[in-house]
Amino acid sequence: MNTPLVSTILMYGAIGAIFYFILLRPQQKQRKEHDAMLRALRRGDEVVTSGGVVGDVVFIGQQTKDGQPVVGMEDRVTIKSGDTRLIVERGRIAKIVRKPSSTAATE
Repeated sequence: MNTPLVSTILMYGAIGAIFYFILLRPQQKQRKEHDAMLRALRRGDEVVTSGGVVGDVVFIGQQTKDGQPVVGMEDRVTIKSGDTRLIVERGRIAKIVRKPSSTAATE
């Protein structure tokens, strides 16, 4: 077999592996963590949208399929920011800031 051809294939394979472990794998892990965080969203949570709006979750409208609720990133979430109520998609929420429970605040 031709040695330069083998070394070229190994070099491209190494570059591909480095690309996967440096860029793709951490991005997939971060996306999974963000999806899990959004699935745990509940009323009363303080959220920050990707547009920078800060508010408290008032209502979460979930889609249903065959009578069963299905959590999706297209679900509509109503948040209250100041005196205004906004409806945003669940997937557009960037960060959730849980409010301390009343038992933890009294200790």
